[in-house]
Amino acid sequence: MTYEGVLTKMQTEYANPIQYYLVFENSFLNLNQLLDKSLEINFVGYQCLECGKKKKIFRQGFCYDCFMSSAAAGDWIMKPELSTAHLGIEDRDLEYEKRVQLQPHIVYLALSSEVKVGVTRKTQVPTRWIDQGAVQAIPIVEVPNRYLAGITEVALKNHYADKTNWQKMLKNEIPAVDLIKERASLKYLIPKEVQEFYSPEKEDLYELSFPVLVYPKKVSSLNLDKSPNFSGKLIGVKGQYLIFEDGTVFNIRTFEGYVVKIHL
Repeated sequence: MTYEGVLTKMQTEYANPIQYYLVFENSFLNLNQLLDKSLEINFVGYQCLECGKKKKIFRQGFCYDCFMSSAAAGDWIMKPELSTAHLGIEDRDLEYEKRVQLQPHIVYLALSSEVKVGVTRKTQVPTRWIDQGAVQAIPIVEVPNRYLAGITEVALKNHYADKTNWQKMLKNEIPAVDLIKERASLKYLIPKEVQEFYSPEKEDLYELSFPVLVYPKKVSSLNLDKSPNFSGKLIGVKGQYLIFEDGTVFNIRTFEGYVVKIHL
């Protein structure tokens, strides 16, 4: 059986374990059902997620022109502290930026490799933590806009990582950390503008379990530009990665906008 379509971020369902779906325009795959089975991935071409044209993907699923112009690829996406919609100041498209930036955001601690701090829209809980491969996560504050979340993250980045070590995450090399105690220790690190939103007494620790049969001891990334045809036995899915028996891992997010054929 063959499935063909444009790669986009895997859709997930918060369950035990997490359910993963690879969704194409006219079909989808429940990847949990493919564990311990062989599949083949063939690179076919490109299709920009913004303009839909068959142009080489530059970054985040966008062609170069769309990445440089789309409101969905502004610098404030990766650096929330640069958000300006709360001031009525436009970056690329003020109406879009108001819709995304002026809504509740969560600053959190997550345990995916080491403890990391991050920001997500409230509507993306717990999806954001699933996408990072976090086995535990806990909100620190809920704030009314992206800017306040961003300055809180900046203050905490001096004490915590802000990126996941993907190799450790995929090998399940995770330290034992009490996130509730970690959160309780942060009061004096949080900016004054955000202190009123800090409620460390909440019992809101998230536990996440991933569909992985065996964690690899070594990992190497599949690059479709260099290896357009790959086949292997799927032994797990974690974060936005497919994990294969030979230690090959495939980051779906990295190859958004790539058109592939998947043979089962």
